[in-house]
Amino acid sequence: MNMQEVRERAAAVGLAGAGKLRKGELIRTIQQVEGNDSCYGAQWRQSCAEMHCCWRPDCLKE
Repeated sequence: MNMQEVRERAAAVGLAGAGKLRKGELIRTIQQVEGNDSCYGAQWRQSCAEMHCCWRPDCLKE
């Protein structure tokens, strides 16, 4: 996802001030708000078992 798409998702979940965060920080905040682990970009991401995570393709590139 590009940064604009991430900001739109942040707005959709009700996050204010999304423009002040870096992409990874913003995604982890969205994950928390959605009730998920805030694991985007974690050290262990290459062994992540969440195959249906919408952030997965982008996370594995980091």
